[in-house]
Amino acid sequence: MNMQFERKLAIPMEVKEMFPLTGEMSETVERRDGEIKAILSGKDDRLLMIIGPCSADNEDSVIDYITRLRGLQEKVKDKIYIIPRIYTNKPRTTGDGYKGILHQPNPQEKPDMFKGIVTIRKLHMRAIKETGFSCADEMLYPENAKYIDDLLGYVAIGARSVEDQQHRLTASGLDTPVGMKNPTSGDLSVMMNSITAAQHSHTFIYRGWEAHSQGNPYAHAILRGYVNKHGQSLPNYHYEDLLLLCRMYAEKGELQNPGVIIDCNHANSGKNPFEQIRIAREIVRNCHYSADIKRLVKGMMIESYIEDGAQKIGDGVYGKSITDPCLGWDKTERLLLDLADII
Repeated sequence: MNMQFERKLAIPMEVKEMFPLTGEMSETVERRDGEIKAILSGKDDRLLMIIGPCSADNEDSVIDYITRLRGLQEKVKDKIYIIPRIYTNKPRTTGDGYKGILHQPNPQEKPDMFKGIVTIRKLHMRAIKETGFSCADEMLYPENAKYIDDLLGYVAIGARSVEDQQHRLTASGLDTPVGMKNPTSGDLSVMMNSITAAQHSHTFIYRGWEAHSQGNPYAHAILRGYVNKHGQSLPNYHYEDLLLLCRMYAEKGELQNPGVIIDCNHANSGKNPFEQIRIAREIVRNCHYSADIKRLVKGMMIESYIEDGAQKIGDGVYGKSITDPCLGWDKTERLLLDLADII
């Protein structure tokens, strides 16, 4: 093989033994797990708000941001349930560029995968301990899920991963709710097939074991827009798109807990983070117009950080994204307060 094998990494059980959850932290994760599942099942009519930086590139600024969310959660708790984003691995369209804190705990230093594994576990633990939030992460590498599966409140499967068999089967074995994004092509049938696969039980190879999953009844859709053959970003959050998804769920029939999270950035916004404000408001209006849409829409995703926009690695602006541009804190706070008033 054309690869150099540098070292054998610690298995998830060993890392968990090195950095174990306290009883209080486990209780926080379990309580929030029940609350999130109640929203996805329709027992709780609050909207999920999966919100935070495009990528978690700096531990201190990420915790600073999430601490701010804690105060904001108290102000909107009757209408909005916040799940902070701590996205620790970053998919790259061409494979080049910063791949997240899992690869590079320090973005200006060379990759160190073991240090990265420890860093992401400690970062999610710190969020639970210091803010009371269990957070969301993207499952870019299915074999790494066991390192943090006891910490997460939400898992996302990205647009480039949603058709991959190992992602689908691993999702079927998670206890955590999993959102399946539509692929970059926009074909919603791919996303629906992925949800179906994740909700069913399977036998497959996982980390060298013959594994048997039980199925994940909380697997659901995420609409993130798509790109056409000319490379143009096109949205799929509009009223007609949501009615189409309602029909597709009805045709599937057997799927449990039908629901969708709307990703307000990415191709839905053309990667213009400031469009997220308008998009979020439109989603709420659509819920007012249609009872079917209101039942289907379980929440939104917002890319947000302390400072507006993005910067290059090494620029050194505290709380500013080094990947996709984000909505800054002041605009984020105003948006969530306004949404709570109109939901």
